[in-house]
Amino acid sequence: MTSGGGPGGGHGWRGGGEPPWRHEWQGGRRDWRGPRLFLPVVVGAIQVIGSTLASRGQPDATPLNGLGYALLLAGAAALILRRRWPLGALGISLAATVAYLVFDFPRGPFFLAALIALFSAVRRAPRGPVWTMCAAAYVLYVAITTSGQLTLGGVALANPSLGEYLVVAAWTAVAVALAGAARVRSEHFAEMARTRAEAARARQEQSRRQASDERLRIARELHDVLGHHLSLINVRAGVALHLLDSRPEQAREALGAIKLASAEALREVRGVLAALHPLDESAPRSPAPGLADLDHLADEARAAGLEVTLRRDGATQPVPAEVDRAAYRIVQEALTNVRRHAGPDAVVTIIIGYERGALTVRVDDTGTGPPLSTSDAPGNGIPGMRERAAALGGTLMAGARPRGGFRVDANLPHGMADSIEEMS
Repeated sequence: MTSGGGPGGGHGWRGGGEPPWRHEWQGGRRDWRGPRLFLPVVVGAIQVIGSTLASRGQPDATPLNGLGYALLLAGAAALILRRRWPLGALGISLAATVAYLVFDFPRGPFFLAALIALFSAVRRAPRGPVWTMCAAAYVLYVAITTSGQLTLGGVALANPSLGEYLVVAAWTAVAVALAGAARVRSEHFAEMARTRAEAARARQEQSRRQASDERLRIARELHDVLGHHLSLINVRAGVALHLLDSRPEQAREALGAIKLASAEALREVRGVLAALHPLDESAPRSPAPGLADLDHLADEARAAGLEVTLRRDGATQPVPAEVDRAAYRIVQEALTNVRRHAGPDAVVTIIIGYERGALTVRVDDTGTGPPLSTSDAPGNGIPGMRERAAALGGTLMAGARPRGGFRVDANLPHGMADSIEEMS
């Protein structure tokens, strides 16, 4: 019999300290939204109908009467309290089950409510009171049925054999053990869920940190481009102001405006860098690498053992410095990923496409290494390339190719074609 086996619930811990089941029990309280009638009604129906049908094959048992049906329904009704007062629900269910056995009513699924109350109590309450209640219920059953009293309230009492006592004890122990195992398993799954949630938060934090680092990197490269050219403009404008006194006043004003604008631009760029990283940096003396340096980059990759083909499609057009810089860095990072992941026999094809108002960059490889995706790529490579493209209003796709290998495909829009047409 399983009347005493199963996880039980309980109310708040009255001792000191912070017991490990506290948060689960509190979670049960938070989830409680009033009576849950579906399960008690179903369990009550199963116990009543099942025991009634079982009674037909048990002529020696006490016939089911109003008391028997009341005990079956009382145990099921106690399940209404299983979420808020799990120990109370367990106590009522065990008491009803013991009384049903003591009065020797027909055996059937009379223990179902007690079993459910036991599992619910173990999940929500400390184990000590639950095990104590189960043991007390069994001892009470043995004490009453061995007292020698034949009737109670006009109803005949059961007179179990030693084998029946052992069967009841065995089923009770099995139910208690299963309830404890269910709780351990539930705690294990809860710990795994917490670990996964913590890992997800760590990945999100890492992703945010990588995005922040890449924005800093982009800001530094913007400083490289603007700092070099604006420094030259500033110097030349200052020289022109001293040497061109004989020029029209309008030219003087224009040169003065150039000087002021260039100096202001340098201050703004340094202000951005200071906000991102509190280090004072002077303007660089050489321009940052761009599309013109791709041949040198390809040569470096070949020297590292890669077979690299560089191709330019379409008529070469001037592009803004930031697009030029971003294209170079995307190719550079893609080659770095090939060296790390594609294997020693990878063949790389780099295609730079000049389209109307946009520059396209495609890097294909035939690597044999594990394909990366934009979601699981380690490090800052692919997220950084995507950040570059997005900063320019473009897009970047990265993923495995259908026939093997890996592809990085970027589209970097710019308005140089329209500007050239307007000037012409």
